[in-house]
This record gives sequence, C-alpha cells and structure tokens, in this order.
Amino acid sequence: MPRKLRIIFMGTPDFAVPTLKALLNEKYNVVGVITAPDRPAGRGQKLRESAVKLFAKSKGLPILQPKNLKNEKFLEALQSLKPNLQIVVAFRMLPKVVWQLPKYGTFNLHASLLPEYRGAAPINWAIINGETKTGVTTFFIDEKIDTGEIILQQEIRIESDENAGALHDKLMQIGSELVIETVGYINDDNVKTQPQTKLVQLKSANKLNKDNCKIDWSDTINNIYNKIRGLSPYPTAWCYFQNDIEKLPVKIYDVTYETIDHDNELGIIISTKENAKVAVKGGYIILKELQLPGKRKMTIKSLLNGFQFNLTAKML
Repeated sequence: MPRKLRIIFMGTPDFAVPTLKALLNEKYNVVGVITAPDRPAGRGQKLRESAVKLFAKSKGLPILQPKNLKNEKFLEALQSLKPNLQIVVAFRMLPKVVWQLPKYGTFNLHASLLPEYRGAAPINWAIINGETKTGVTTFFIDEKIDTGEIILQQEIRIESDENAGALHDKLMQIGSELVIETVGYINDDNVKTQPQTKLVQLKSANKLNKDNCKIDWSDTINNIYNKIRGLSPYPTAWCYFQNDIEKLPVKIYDVTYETIDHDNELGIIISTKENAKVAVKGGYIILKELQLPGKRKMTIKSLLNGFQFNLTAKML
C-alpha cells in the first residue's frame, strides 16, 4: 500500500524549479518549501527572491527561508509541517538535526555520476576536464558532502561543443525525472540503495572562484577550449587583455579552435576586420563572443566594427 508522503522540498536556483514543478504535477503532497533568504542584487541592491521561492509562491506553498538551519524557531516551524520525506536540489549542506528528521529520509539530487565530482560545481568541472559523459544521481544524505548511499543514476553524453549552460539545462530536466522515479520507489516502499564506490582518486567539483576561472594561455589547446565552454555562460572564463600599455580584464564566452603548427608567441592576437584568434600550443583559439570591461557581451564581429587590435595585442 502506498505511503502517505508529506514532502519538504529544499532548493534555491533555477535548476531546482523543474523538480518542484514535477512533484506537484504528479500530485505529491508538498507540505513546505525551504529556500535561501532574499538577497540584494543589481545596481539598486533590491532584495531578490530565489527562483524556487517565486515558483512556490505562485503555487501557494508554505515557504521557510532560514539564515541558520539550526535555529530553534526554524526547527520548530519545520517540525510543525510534519514531513516524512525531504528532497534537496541545489540547496546547501544540512545539519544532522534537519536531514535525519523525516521518517523516510532526506535525499539529494546531484548533477554528476557519483562518487565522481562531489562538490559545488559538477557541471562545470565535467566539461573543464574534458569528460564525454556525466549524469545525475539521487542519494540519501549522510554526515559528509555527497557521500550517501546511491538510489538511482542516469547517464548522458556531453557533446564536444556543449557549454555548461546547455548541459545544465539538460541535467535539470533529466534530474527532475529521476527525482520523480526515486519518490515513486520510496512511496511504494520499494527503494534499494548501494554504497558509493570507493575509488583511489576521485575527481572533485570544487567551488569556482576568480583564480580557477582564469585562462592559462600556455596550456594545451584542448584544455583552454574546454575551460572556456565549461565556464560559459556562468561564471565565465576570463584573462587579461593587453593592447599597447593598457591591461584590461576580459570575459570570454564562446570560442572554437584550429589545430595547426605555427611560430607565433603564445597569447598573441591575430585579427582581421571580421575575426580574431589567439595563438596557443598546437594552434589557435578562435574568439567568437567576449566582453570588455564596461561593455556589453558581443560577438567578435560586432566588437571589431568599432575596435582594433594592435599588432602587439595579446591575451595574458
């Protein structure tokens, strides 16, 4: 006989919304939603509600936005909703007092094939590292980050020209379907789990920052190409651009590449009226879309309509 589920959903960004929507479409009883507090954003620093909050409000769901997940008032409010299952999609690490609360457990959707790529940015790092496949995993949460017993996994191919934004959208949809399948097994009391494989050396998905998003133009052509597409459209690969004396930070969103032998200095920019390419080991990175400081994001052709690279211009 199916269980009478009372589900708490935890999530914040766009990635989590299709899963919450799917739960409601399948008529599951979502008794509350937990999401991040509103945050100031934009030039006016107006408070911005999360994507999950906006959707939950539109459906009239109870919403909790704790700053501290161990706060007594929050824990009382959570317990008052009497959840027996919690689902986490792109939220944050939960204290034990929260994840152990429901009778049927707390499970998480992670955008990788665990145990590989545990951490904050699995979609980006899979592309940066040149992987040809990835996927989504549901697993029960335990004391450590992304280490709990696996419930289900779904594998997909990473296309050679796919960027992080496109892969994000694919995994977002596949992930929502995997969560529904997982809830079905839990609802029917038919869930089976398996411990994560213990590998000697795991690839991690560390948090992205300014340092690890910077392009190294002395790296291999494939590594540079994968880094740029793995960070596009967000948080975006960047480097310094030098045109004469001035050195400016530039964001690079889209490139292709050409493998060919050459004798040009690494990082030097070779341009015509319609295109520009950067010399690297074994060929050229062909610039397609970038953003100079104080300017909007634009195609290289649009940029070259009003901008000229000097003969000594280079990426640093």
